[in-house]
This record gives sequence, structure tokens and C-alpha cells, in this order.
Amino acid sequence: MISLKEIREDPDRISQAAAAKGESIQIEKLLELDKNSRELIQDVEEKKAERNRISEKIAQLKREGDNADGLISEMRELSLQIKEGDGALAELKEQLDNLLRWVPNVPHESVPVGDDESANELVRTWGEEPSFDFTLLNHTDLAESLDLLDFTRAAKISGSGFPLYTKSGARLERALINFMLEHHSGRGYSEVMTPFMALESATEATGQLPKLEEDMYRVENDSLYLIPTAEVPITNIHREEILDGSDLPIRYVAYSPCFRREAGSYGKETRGLLRVHQFNKVEMVKFVHPDSSYDELESLTTDAESVLQTLGLHYRVVSLCTGDLSFAAAKCYDLEVWAPGEKRWLEVSSCSNFLSFQARRAEIRFRDKGERVRHVHTLNGSGLATPRLMIALLETYQTDEGTVTIPEPLQPYFGDSILK
Repeated sequence: MISLKEIREDPDRISQAAAAKGESIQIEKLLELDKNSRELIQDVEEKKAERNRISEKIAQLKREGDNADGLISEMRELSLQIKEGDGALAELKEQLDNLLRWVPNVPHESVPVGDDESANELVRTWGEEPSFDFTLLNHTDLAESLDLLDFTRAAKISGSGFPLYTKSGARLERALINFMLEHHSGRGYSEVMTPFMALESATEATGQLPKLEEDMYRVENDSLYLIPTAEVPITNIHREEILDGSDLPIRYVAYSPCFRREAGSYGKETRGLLRVHQFNKVEMVKFVHPDSSYDELESLTTDAESVLQTLGLHYRVVSLCTGDLSFAAAKCYDLEVWAPGEKRWLEVSSCSNFLSFQARRAEIRFRDKGERVRHVHTLNGSGLATPRLMIALLETYQTDEGTVTIPEPLQPYFGDSILK
């Protein structure tokens, strides 16, 4: 959440930042409500101070045996006005909060400006595009020939977009999750296992609601949401807490299933594992000191990249432009892995810095010794999402015999050197 102070001091900057993200905000209405709220706060506080003065005067008159009926009547009238003022303030606060929920985070000055992914900037690439001397299969052909996935039976269970991993496919999926969890634990992240459902307030805190409500699965009877990413429960671990500044940065890693409607997806994008409504992901989340958050973004991205490097997969890092940036992020790097059978780059991770945007919503603060309390900065990144990672792995390591070689670092988790 953007603070009212920041909006008040530079409304044009906030409006322009929202427009760069393709968002429309009611800046004039916000400023008007803010002005009315501050004026009403001052009026109510003055009335409360006057009521306290009159209350003291009444007590003095009673001690002296004098009549205080006039002042008592005056105090009752003031109390009524204060009650009305407090009610009006509560209404103004609700209106302000509702408008503030729709104000996106401000992109960092280094973020490329543009309306869509065509304006994203290539930061770096790693590895070489693999070459083959035989006709390549894509991941759906490989999954069918090796009996790794069964979308037909999955559709009988949950409809389209919910994969059923079978036999070695299920074992490979589990191997990838375990490998990534241990990989990141070895790089300083503390593993947690979170709930897979979250309160509305928890999803608001991380910025999924209200913006992305149509893409989320809601359990109506319990007012809970199936999580779209472990970012939601992990970030809320320290909700409404004041952390010790000496403990920063705090790093968590977690596995979770992720649930996303992704309304409007269609065509070849939905084939196989390319775009599904339920998928597995290992997520990294950081709580950091504001002075180091952009350095922490670089190291977070490096941590995500290290998975691809360890598996020997060709990838690139892209800096997202303003129009492609998420509602809550100030800056984001996407990691895109090369899938030779699909002949395209596939996103497997987004590494984002949210500055204090999420921390303000969740009231996550810290205190350095002898300093004032401040909001932490939060970051998260996929480390990684498994569907497209599996696509790239199957297609990159396929052989002319129709089998798939398992990268050596993954073999202890899979239990074999070849998938056949």
C-alpha cells in the first residue's frame, strides 16, 4: 500500500506511475477524502481536549460544592459531537482504505517503460541453446510415450487444467520439489510448510486482492481462498509484528500447490503443462532492511538462477517493463528457460521487490537499536515453478531413443539416471 503521505506530497508521480502500469486511480478523490479526514481529526481532537477541560472544571466545582449543571450539559453536547465525529472519521477511513487498495506500487526508476512484454529488457542469458541431430518431441509427446501424465483421467476428476502425474512423472515431480527445497535451504533459506488456504485479509496484504480476485479460487462457506502462491502465507507469517532489525534479512523457502483460474487463457497456451490451474512451486520470500532491498533483489534472482544452472538448463533473465509489472511490485526480473521442443522461452520464475507495499498492508515493521520503528521491505521469487521447468527438462534432455536423461544433481532425488 502506498502511504497517504506519499500521495499527498507528490500526487502527480503516483498518478503517472499508476498510468504506466495501465491502472486508473481516483487521485483527486483520495486527496479530497484525506483533506476532509485531517480536518475532521483536528476538530474532534480539539473537542476532546475541550471536554477534558470541562470535565476537570466540573470536578473542581463539585469539590467546592458549586452547581455544575450548565457545564455537565455542555459536556454531554460535546460528547455527542465527538461521537458523531468519530463515526464520520470511521466512514472516511473506510472510503480511503477502499481507494488505497486500488493504488498500485510505484515502479523503480530503472524499470523499462512500456505497455506490454515487447518493452521488457534482456538482462543476461546463461548457457547455450542445445542442439540435436534427431527430430525433437515436445513435452506432451514425451509425457504420452513415457506415461508421465494423464490429462484425460485428470479431466474426469477436476476438469481441464488440472494435471495428473503418473508413474515416473509423479516421481520426477516429487524429485524436483525436494531438490529445490534442499538447494535453497543450503543457500540460507529457512524451510516452512504453510497452510494452503488463506483469509481474505492475508491475500489483501500481499496485493492479490482486490485486483486479482477473478483469478482466485474462493471457498465461500469459510471465506477462504486457495493460495495462488506460497508468497501469501509466508509473507503473513510476520503480519502485525515488530521484528528485531538485527534479525534482518529473514529468508524463507516453502513448497506449495498453487491455484489460479487464469481466466481468459486459451488455445495452444493451455496445451499440456504450459498453463494449468493447479501447479507446484517452491517459493522464496525475504523480509529485509529498506536500505538493502535492491541488493537483496539481485541476490534473490541469483538464487533462483542457481537452480537452472545446477540443472544445466539454458535460460535468460528479463527485466519487466512498467506495463508488464505486477500490481504490487516495484521491480521484477523474470527467468525464462528455453524449451527446445516448444521452440520458445518459458517463464519459470518472477523475482520481485515490493518495497514497503506489502509490509504496510500487513503492518510488518522492524526496529533497529535506538531507532524508530519502520516497515520492512518484502521480496519474493519462484525457486522454481515446476510445470514449465519439467517441460524444459524433458525436452532438453530427451534422447534419440525416446528416453530422457536425468541431470546428475537430480539423480539422487529421482533414484535413477534415466527416465524411460
